[in-house]
Amino acid sequence: MTRFCPRTAPLRRAGGLAATALLLAAGPLTVAAAAPARAADPVYALGGPAETALHPYAEGGGEPKRSTAGITVTRAADEVYEGEFTVTFDLTGIAGVADAAFDARAGVECAPAGPRTTVCTGHGISPGPSTVTDLLLSAAAGSGQGASGTVRVTGEAGGAAFTPYTTKVTVGGPDLVMHKLPFDHEPTPGRKQQAPITFTNRGSRDADGVVLTLRYSRGLDIPQRYSNCAYTADATWTTARCSVPGVFEAGATYTLAAPLTLQATARAYRDIFVYGIHEADTARRAAAAAPTTERGPDAVLRAVPVKQRPSARSVDLEPGDNEQEADFRTANTADFIAYGDEASGPAGATVTARLGFRNDGPAWIGYLRSGETVAAVDFTVPQGATVTSAPKGCRGVTAEGAYREDRQAPAPRYVCPTPATVRDGGGLDLSFGLRIDKVLSGAAGSVTVRGPGLRAPGLPFDPKPGNNTARVVLNGGSGSGPTPSPSPAPPTKGGPGAGAGTAPSATATPGAGGTGAPVTTGNDGGTLASTGASAVLTAAAMAVAALTAGLALFLAAGRRRS
Repeated sequence: MTRFCPRTAPLRRAGGLAATALLLAAGPLTVAAAAPARAADPVYALGGPAETALHPYAEGGGEPKRSTAGITVTRAADEVYEGEFTVTFDLTGIAGVADAAFDARAGVECAPAGPRTTVCTGHGISPGPSTVTDLLLSAAAGSGQGASGTVRVTGEAGGAAFTPYTTKVTVGGPDLVMHKLPFDHEPTPGRKQQAPITFTNRGSRDADGVVLTLRYSRGLDIPQRYSNCAYTADATWTTARCSVPGVFEAGATYTLAAPLTLQATARAYRDIFVYGIHEADTARRAAAAAPTTERGPDAVLRAVPVKQRPSARSVDLEPGDNEQEADFRTANTADFIAYGDEASGPAGATVTARLGFRNDGPAWIGYLRSGETVAAVDFTVPQGATVTSAPKGCRGVTAEGAYREDRQAPAPRYVCPTPATVRDGGGLDLSFGLRIDKVLSGAAGSVTVRGPGLRAPGLPFDPKPGNNTARVVLNGGSGSGPTPSPSPAPPTKGGPGAGAGTAPSATATPGAGGTGAPVTTGNDGGTLASTGASAVLTAAAMAVAALTAGLALFLAAGRRRS
């Protein structure tokens, strides 16, 4: 979520004035033609929580407990709005129910505009959602359990009205608190641990049904698949949302009828398990936006004890204590294997070199907490060649690996970082365009997969550093032209084990040459962007064209003399 950025306003405003001057100089017709663009001005949408629960008023005095409703505005446009905007809060609907205060963000000021009205004023709205203010609500003196009201929020910017927003405010509600489980956080691959999920309702009202949410990363698994759980999975996470029926009383504690089993799989390394509990109605709204799910085939997941009696529904008083998280560090290894390429061509030809690495497992490597880069591919360009194109995200460095001021000019060496996750069976595939400036038989560059920092190049999880380096060879044969050979096997796509996540290259797994040996490629579906034969044909065609043009000029000159 972005904040307002009025600092960009002067520069953009100058550009707007210049554009206006050009329109006026073009005359009335140009101005009239540009006017309909105002009709396409984007809509500003206000947002926030649909419902907000309040702790009951403390009759004995003391500081009231506040609940926070973050109020946002979303601009559906690619440019920053630079003018003034106002957001108006109508608090009439919560009179006698709640007291309100405002925690405005930087660049926004909120002030009363009437007995039950507050106006927040700011300048500049960035594209996407931005937080205007936090609405701080507490139960009013004399308010009873279950009392409710509505806050209405409107806004205006540059003559355009905001989409209005309302939030329902209710006194009292459940407060579901998840208990922390005593896991062994350093398991071995294959280790199973019991997870007796336990939670307490510390609120002032009962919860009518709950949803247990289980989210675990790629190296973990819960073998049970319950029929009242909806499962979604991607390459990094599996999520289960389990609807548990019953009335969960205020002040009572509940546990699962049978504990879950959490297993560290053969691919486990650095993993996270998140387990949370939410009231059913709130969780259903969150699940409505989730992708397509599938149901488990096993028995129904239940929590005990459950006493059936009517209950009023409300939202959670303290959403921050509904979840717990556990981090696991599994003693495991992953073999990163570098691969290179081989290509041939005459001087002046441009070829494509495919290089990178694959993760031969068994572990997947992911730094989900820090988001740090797992590794980097370090490519030294062969002598006699110049890089004409490099993958997005790769940076050119000096021959010693140091920073280069000129980022546009071709570099002798490139460093390409991986994302924060590299899946087992995946890797990083890169494609470089190389112009052969001088034919040097057997000119070779190196490809190394190493740690992200040059000072600490080792990979602590890799037990076989000997295969972390490969070669890129140009004109390894006679150097007189392209070397015919079969194309490499295409990268495998799809499946949860493919790829390295978001990476500088769009392929999923390395092609042929994954053992580190050079790969000879042809121009029929291979990696050569231009071969010696095609360069010769192009040169011949250019020579014929030049000869024809010269002959035409000679004849024309003769006609002028006669």
